[in-house]
Amino acid sequence: MKIGLALRELHRSEDDLGHELLQVADRHRVDHEIFHVAQDLARWSQQHVREIAAVAGRYGEDLDPEPHGMPSLAKRALERSAELVGRTSTADLLLLRDLRGLYLKAAGVSVDWELVAQAAQGIRHTDLLGLAQRCHPETVRQMKWANGKLKESATQALVS
Repeated sequence: MKIGLALRELHRSEDDLGHELLQVADRHRVDHEIFHVAQDLARWSQQHVREIAAVAGRYGEDLDPEPHGMPSLAKRALERSAELVGRTSTADLLLLRDLRGLYLKAAGVSVDWELVAQAAQGIRHTDLLGLAQRCHPETVRQMKWANGKLKESATQALVS
């Protein structure tokens, strides 16, 4: 059975999405909606990481239940110094880039949940199917939030 491999990839992509949401929250902390919503959405991914790790052992995978936290202080300092010397785009364009990245990562996680759900349904593992049915809608909401914010921000950022 290769479900363990799918769970490993899902675990990695959920962890990556949660980490990216925290980074976006940190980079756009002056935008209170982005800051708070991205942090809330990151908690969903972090919980998904824990839940995937909890079931993965049944499929031969030993996954770390602890999600990535905030980026290291050194990495954050490097990003901030790059912004200060003008190597990054303006704040509006940076937000568009970040939201685009979040949307694409959430879409990838959504596909991974679909694959796991299909496999769980095929082998009639109700626990795994239940996990996918519980977590996948939250991933879809993460994707829709990023897409909605993209639509809201695109005109201002690209026309001004």
